[in-house]
Amino acid sequence: MAAYQLEIYTRPTCSDCQDLKNFLEKHQIPHQQYDLAKQPEKEEALKKITGNRIVPGIIFSQSSMLGLRKKAKSMTGFEQNKEEIKKLLEVS
Repeated sequence: MAAYQLEIYTRPTCSDCQDLKNFLEKHQIPHQQYDLAKQPEKEEALKKITGNRIVPGIIFSQSSMLGLRKKAKSMTGFEQNKEEIKKLLEVS
């Protein structure tokens, strides 16, 4: 698997979010999940990273040589980004 750390920002009423969570579970992809209904304070972090409040917010980060995390890639929406997500996670 690629050396990415994955964070997702979701809402329980979002069907695309549920599809993303099912996909990650099916492929046993480790990730950190933030449910904005339960953690509304995380919405500001999502806006800062992606520039909007649209969920699912998907953030791939990598560690630098010094061990610090740096943002590698962020995207909004699962279905329209599914192929790119599969490529980044190296799943079929």
